[in-house]
Order: sequence, then structure tokens, then C-alpha cells
Amino acid sequence: MFILPAHRRFTPQTQHSTIRWPGGAGLAISFVLNIEEGAELHRTADDPRNEGTHEVHNEIIGVPDYCMETHFEYGARAGYDRIAQRFIDAKLPLTLNICGRALECTPWVAEQAIQQDWELCGHGWRWESPAHMDRESERAQIQRCVNTIERLTGKRPTGWHCKSSASIHTRSLLQEMGFCYDSNDYGGEVPYTLRTEKNQPYVVLPYAFDTNDMRFLAKVPLFMQKTLHATPKLR
Repeated sequence: MFILPAHRRFTPQTQHSTIRWPGGAGLAISFVLNIEEGAELHRTADDPRNEGTHEVHNEIIGVPDYCMETHFEYGARAGYDRIAQRFIDAKLPLTLNICGRALECTPWVAEQAIQQDWELCGHGWRWESPAHMDRESERAQIQRCVNTIERLTGKRPTGWHCKSSASIHTRSLLQEMGFCYDSNDYGGEVPYTLRTEKNQPYVVLPYAFDTNDMRFLAKVPLFMQKTLHATPKLR
């Protein structure tokens, strides 16, 4: 007999959050820019393998992949300033989802975040999902990211957002380590509040994939797919 888990019994989300916004506003929009460049897997950082996906999947095995490395560098070298300046010009607040190793590669991001009073949210030490990590390994990588952000900005992050899926330990670890919220939820649009084991409030701020640029990655034109599949293989 199939028994449906209780958390999979979907109910409509509430349209009115109990969270009150400054000035009595009825709508709040959270702008998030992911800072991940430098945190991807690459052999020149002594990682066990290279990252395998950019516009197409093509993992180079056994040697450095300079195509992939420079692809990731583009966001930091060319894209970041353009996006950041838009928010500065508009006088809008911005949250930066920070991978610790990426911040080591882009310390000017930390300096600008301090100047603009932007929030830095933890996003892992590397650009990887903790889904298969054991509890202590995950705790260590969270702490390593926290230490980097605190060292470069003088502030500890209060929020966290995993790449891909969280683990079965993630939320309890974050609560235990003093975080105030996470964005490891993709099933709604309205924030909600949980209670920790110590009965402290803990906010879940859903993250919207429909406004993440990853939605473009799978949309390779058909003619390109055919060309890729027809490329001769050296044997």
C-alpha cells in the first residue's frame, strides 16, 4: 500500500504573509546575485575533476579545462560590474549569494558589499550541493564559508542558500549555527516562519528558479544539438 508522506500533501500557499514589511508595504521583492565564479570544480585548484557544464555538457577529464575556467571567469570579470551598477544607480538593496572560494577570487565584491551595505548570504564553500554530505562534513564547509565572509567583510552571514538540493541535515545545522533564514525552498513565493528546537523564529524565504538564468542552459538550438552530436570523435 502506498502511503503519501505528509509533507507531500500539497496545499495552496497563503497569499498573505504574517511577516510585515517596512512602511506597511504589501509586497517585498528580494534581489539576489549569485557569486560563484572561482568556486566551480577545476583541476588547477587541485579539485578531483573539472566542472562539466556551461552552455553544453562537455567535461574534460584528467587535465585542466581552460575553456571552462575562463567561462566562469566571465561573470566576475565582465558581468558583475554591469549588474552591480544597475542596482547602485537604482538605489536598490541587493543580496549576494556568496560561495566562500569565489569570494577569495573576487575580494572587491566584499569591499563593494560593505560600501553599499548589501547583504552577503552563504552559498557554500564551493559551488556544490551538500545533498550527499555527512553532517560533520557539511558543518565544516558551512563554517569555512562563514569564516571567509566574516574575514573579508567583518560580518557573519545570517542567511544560507545551497546550490541544488540541501541535505537532510542542512536546516538543523543552520539553525544550530545561528542562522536566521534559508532559501532552500522552491515551492512557493511567500516567506514563512518555523520554530527552532530552542523555540526561536527561523524564516524560510523561497527562491524563484523562474528568474534564475539557469533556465536558459537547456535551451540549446536544435541545429546546435545536431552539430554537436555529429562532431567526429577521435579514437
